[in-house]
Amino acid sequence: MPQTAGTAEPRVVSDSEQLWFLGTLGRMKLDGRHTAGRFALWEGVLPHGAAPPLHSHPQDETFYVLEGELTAWLLEAEPEAAAADWVRTHGRRCSPGSVVFAPGGSPHTFRVESDTARLLFLSTPAGIEEYVRALAEPAAWPWLQPPPDGPRVPADRIAAVEQELGLVRHGPPPPPS
Repeated sequence: MPQTAGTAEPRVVSDSEQLWFLGTLGRMKLDGRHTAGRFALWEGVLPHGAAPPLHSHPQDETFYVLEGELTAWLLEAEPEAAAADWVRTHGRRCSPGSVVFAPGGSPHTFRVESDTARLLFLSTPAGIEEYVRALAEPAAWPWLQPPPDGPRVPADRIAAVEQELGLVRHGPPPPPS
């Protein structure tokens, strides 16, 4: 769970912890330790085709598209209530300046359509950044790492972190476009 000890203090962040997270580059700006658990903010650089599984978590998640194009899917609280073909019926194209808001508990996902995309992610309250940290490694350089020969993180490790942090998978990632 997010660290919330202490009180939030004013701060300016110009340098960021850089992490390789499942094929993306995360630049952690503020986390629950900095904001007394109120929110977390990080920047992500994602490659073409990056798409998490259809999932939900207790926190609200907002992402703002800075660069690139993506398709976002937002479903009702129970995806079974949505049409069986949610990929075809629920996708919304997003370009720079688009904001996507997924309330806590609502299934959502996205897929990067451009060569790369750069997004700001906001978790309210803090907590989603703990998922990133638990499955990431320090970035050896400040850009995307090359594609792997196999899984970046073992599936059982991902499942354990998801269970610990309350992330629920509702379905697979959207297929490639």
